[in-house]
Amino acid sequence: MYTVYALGANICYTSKVMANKISVHPLRIFWLSSLITIALGAWMLAHGGLVGLWLFTILVVLEVTFSFDNAVINSRVLVRMSPFWQKLFLTVGIFIAVFVVRFLVPIFIVMLTSGHGFHGVIALALNNPEDYGKTLHDAAPTIDAFGGTFLIMIGISYFMDRKKDIHWLRSIEKYLARAGNYETLKVFVMLLTAMALYFTVDDAHKTTVLIASILGTLLHLGLELFGAFFEKRQRGSTGKLVGMAALGSFMYLEVLDASFSLDGVIGAFAITNEIVLIIAGLGAGAIWVRSLTVYLMKSGTLSKYRYLEHGAHWAILALGAIMLIKLYHVDPPEWFTGSLGLIVISIAVISSVIEQRRTAAIASK
Repeated sequence: MYTVYALGANICYTSKVMANKISVHPLRIFWLSSLITIALGAWMLAHGGLVGLWLFTILVVLEVTFSFDNAVINSRVLVRMSPFWQKLFLTVGIFIAVFVVRFLVPIFIVMLTSGHGFHGVIALALNNPEDYGKTLHDAAPTIDAFGGTFLIMIGISYFMDRKKDIHWLRSIEKYLARAGNYETLKVFVMLLTAMALYFTVDDAHKTTVLIASILGTLLHLGLELFGAFFEKRQRGSTGKLVGMAALGSFMYLEVLDASFSLDGVIGAFAITNEIVLIIAGLGAGAIWVRSLTVYLMKSGTLSKYRYLEHGAHWAILALGAIMLIKLYHVDPPEWFTGSLGLIVISIAVISSVIEQRRTAAIASK
């Protein structure tokens, strides 16, 4: 099983990780995110007044709530990587998340859909943001089909694991775990989903949706195979992933971030058409998500709350389903999409605390 997803991590490994945790004050983790956010907020205030600052704040909060479940998954993957690759993810990875994913990728999407060159799209984004946003919105079916299938593959790969013996929603998860005995079932489900989308979406988007949904499935499978091939061969002396195995994890995390963020970039145009404001707000939010990833990893939060990872994957499944539902012109507001993941994860944390107390009460008898 591809360990980049950290599926069904055993209790012994978790205990060992917890033993190595050190107490980390939140200020040591979040000071840089706070400083960057304050600086960008001051810039938005100077150029856009109170309205600009308010819209910037909304975009930051939206990005953090939208990607909170992403941070949970990131931390679980990151803890298995060597310190070098952890630092690479938190330095080069931030550059990729802010500049490449939230700025360059949307530009390339607009280039493909509009026929404009790179400089033409840059000029369009800066001088005519309304047309830029409309063109990007026209590409939403392709983005939603790709991102939705990729996120759903992440969710079902986590739950359809025959070695998984810890279940949160037992009435559902135990059957999904048993389904993991059939290795090709998840691929069959996703190909069936792709075909269903092809026959039910608008005629204008049939082909692109089919191709995008198949590519989302194939990319997940490709990363899974890549990690499985190198995992056992490339581990450091501490058992952490290094080399090509760590590269597979790194690539997975960046694709996961892209799947979350591209839909958020499109949604941001419903709040403002100012491209600089969008990049500043979503970029600051992305840095907060990276800091949150580090905090979860170093504080041992995932090990403390046994159902937190379950909640994050259910939230990812829900987000993937919402992205596919959007193909049928059902467009939930961004606050609902972002809040849904946060609510599911909060319930998972509460369930974990209740389970801890129940276990402690039984042990004390």
